[in-house]
Amino acid sequence: MNSPLEESDVGISFYISPLPGFRGILKQRYCDFVVNEVDLDGNVVHLTSLDAPAEPTEEHKTKMPDQLKDVEDGATSIVLSPSSDKVHRTAVHNFFKERLKFLVTDTVDGPDPSSKCIRVRLNSGEDNGRGQGSKKRKGRGETPYDSRGSDHWPEHLGKFLRFHLCKENKDTQEALGVIGKMLGIQPRSFGFSGTKDKRAVTTQRVTVFKQRANKVASLNKRLIGIKIGDFCYVNEGLLLGQLHGNRFTITLRGVVADSEDTVKAAADALGKHGFINYFGMQRFGTGSVPTHLIGSKLLRGEWKAAVSVILDPRDGEKDDIRRIRDYYKESEDIDETLRQLPRYLVAERAILQCLKKCPGNYLQALKAVPRTLRMMYVHSYQSYLWNHAASMRVQKYGTDKVVVGDLVYCNEESSNEIKQVHDSDYEDIGHNDSSENNHLDEADPLSSEGSSSSVKVINDEDILSGNYTVTDVVLPLPGSRVIYPQNDIEQYYQDLADKDGVSLTECLHNVKEFSLTSMTGAYRRVFGKAKDFEWELIKYTDVSIPLTMTDLDIITKANEGGKWQFESSGKEIDVPTPNGEAILQEKDSSSVPTAPGDQLALKLSFTLPASCYATMAIRELLKTSTSVAFHKALNQ
Repeated sequence: MNSPLEESDVGISFYISPLPGFRGILKQRYCDFVVNEVDLDGNVVHLTSLDAPAEPTEEHKTKMPDQLKDVEDGATSIVLSPSSDKVHRTAVHNFFKERLKFLVTDTVDGPDPSSKCIRVRLNSGEDNGRGQGSKKRKGRGETPYDSRGSDHWPEHLGKFLRFHLCKENKDTQEALGVIGKMLGIQPRSFGFSGTKDKRAVTTQRVTVFKQRANKVASLNKRLIGIKIGDFCYVNEGLLLGQLHGNRFTITLRGVVADSEDTVKAAADALGKHGFINYFGMQRFGTGSVPTHLIGSKLLRGEWKAAVSVILDPRDGEKDDIRRIRDYYKESEDIDETLRQLPRYLVAERAILQCLKKCPGNYLQALKAVPRTLRMMYVHSYQSYLWNHAASMRVQKYGTDKVVVGDLVYCNEESSNEIKQVHDSDYEDIGHNDSSENNHLDEADPLSSEGSSSSVKVINDEDILSGNYTVTDVVLPLPGSRVIYPQNDIEQYYQDLADKDGVSLTECLHNVKEFSLTSMTGAYRRVFGKAKDFEWELIKYTDVSIPLTMTDLDIITKANEGGKWQFESSGKEIDVPTPNGEAILQEKDSSSVPTAPGDQLALKLSFTLPASCYATMAIRELLKTSTSVAFHKALNQ
């Protein structure tokens, strides 16, 4: 597909409100789109301090038990020769585990960065033959062996350092890639709850395994467009989906409407009625190759075609990346292509490295892509089906009532439940491809609501009872444990999948992970509604003047000796501008420039669950496309 992806291509076609829209520019500046994660306790995550907590002094550190000194001296352990072959090391580990259960093994760093060594020691008896994978060593008085970090970690500290990451114009993987490179650690060492948008200023929680706060905090002076702080040690790392949602502060600039009343009516309607809960355009990629297209090829078992789509040149990419893709397509020179290919192109690099070892084995090359990423392609196809089904539901049955055959949540408890669709699909957290997945901006889009036991099919008796409203209506993301609506929408799912050569009920090949039948599936509300919805109109004269204060602004000014406060404190805040002027912002009052302006902006603040897209709320407001091409045109 060479033409830019449009909303209708992925099933985004309808609106709830009949009110007219208006023109407004989304993301004219990075600070016009601010995202703050909301944790599971409902707290909005902010960056408030860059300082590391005080580290314990040497005399306060946990003393190593005397019996462990023998291990350090080599008396009760032996380190085997270094090896850079992970497959070989795994085989050695398994040999000891299966054949020599009186010994246990772990992996330690080798003499050079590319090698590792296997360390062998006597089983103390406390492991009861469980080998190196035992989770019950913790707290038993012996040093825990863990191949991902030092075995000298103080017992009184949690193994994970949690911090708040604030970034501008970088997606989450890119930012963590920079931090990881500075620390000399792999991406898998990081954990996070959701991938945030690139063209924005975002703040989120991150965990990293066995890293000291003072070492991580020291990176701030070298980081550009990234700040990290609010450090603390915790016992568990973050996983995708472990968030309540996100708090958005979105400023639409260059607002043009028949009158201000048109804008006000549209904003009020959005707060009152909500929006169709489509998966946003970001879900399907920002380039000319949609992720759901790759997903459909995987579901059909077209391994070579899927590899080609991932590697081939594509429209809309930067010239240097296009040049590298062109070079490989013409030369098939894997070594030189890998030398030039940026590290953030994770999928491309993984595929090429595998093809170098196993030429022509395209399935193996696809499996070399980190699991979180390769499954994103399939999940994108699920989202594609869901969007089209949601549009058909709205087209046939409207937006104001439930109808016979609809699926609804059975009770309030299940309707509030947020669960991951495929828990087993998140083994390699942090391995996402920036080129394909910088669209995962507002949350983990595969987080969805409910399970098969929490929905029911609406019948005539339910309609008469009036117990259910249209906000209860859900549609399934296809999988083995979902049911479908008992009306025309069920056949629509089937017809659309058939058109793409995809089966909802059978595996078309022998690779289970690339089959909808091997996935649980889930349910998603057809209609979304923002919480704590607020809006205000702002007049301004200069597009370069920031109309929203970000965590980066605050922390930078604070370090320069300024006295900034969060807007939620209710105190006035001086927002610096390029021309030296300032905007005064105060909670519960309009943010208005010191002099009347000739341009109008609409500033919105609201919270959405982790499964909703803010861009779809904006689409309902403007009644215009959210496609990349459309908004690039507005910015010109």
